[in-house]
Amino acid sequence: MSFSRRLVLFDIDGTLLSAGGVSRRALEVALRDCFDYASGFDGYDFSGKTDPQIVRELLAAAGHANDGIEAGLADCLGVYHANLARELGPADVKAKPGVHALLDDLSRSSDVTLALLTGNLEPCARLKLGPLDLNRYFAFGAYGSDHAERARLPPVAVTRAKAVTGLEFVGKQVVIVGDSIHDVRCGQGIGVRALAVATGLTSAEQLAAEAPDALLPDFRDTAAAARAILG
Repeated sequence: MSFSRRLVLFDIDGTLLSAGGVSRRALEVALRDCFDYASGFDGYDFSGKTDPQIVRELLAAAGHANDGIEAGLADCLGVYHANLARELGPADVKAKPGVHALLDDLSRSSDVTLALLTGNLEPCARLKLGPLDLNRYFAFGAYGSDHAERARLPPVAVTRAKAVTGLEFVGKQVVIVGDSIHDVRCGQGIGVRALAVATGLTSAEQLAAEAPDALLPDFRDTAAAARAILG
């Protein structure tokens, strides 16, 4: 087994890019249309959560019964995807500093397999990555459409990596890169390497308190970011 080999799993929102307020507006309209939701998002922290988890938490906080939430969840997520596909334009998506150079660098290494680990539904993830031409770096991933619990996604990504590459990735050969405390925590159960980047809504101090294997302010220094990711 080659321990130089790495499966590097990137979060999307706050880590690779920001999509302005378009995705939130698309979700708010979906919630309104499917559940007559009118509570807004003030004080709610979206960071590191899956799309199904977000919908469930928002509706529960607004007093909706669990049975009703589950009955309408799939339709609501479908409307959200349709809204996002209609509303998201190239000008709405901004790459985080250094992202393109870092992905170019990592993708040139034969020892690195790149994939996604995101709370987005897969089609929504692809929509967000498209305007920045980032889909070409990620042949597969694990998504909020695979499971609503973030902690259940790393094993999904590892299984898909084996199916795609024929390689078994274990322990610190798996690297999760994200901007939230949930990104740092979600791989702890399988002993992965966690790199936190303070490019999202979570402060560097909050991320440091989770004791990630490495913490970066951003990806501007390509060589330093690659070293931190690969350990």
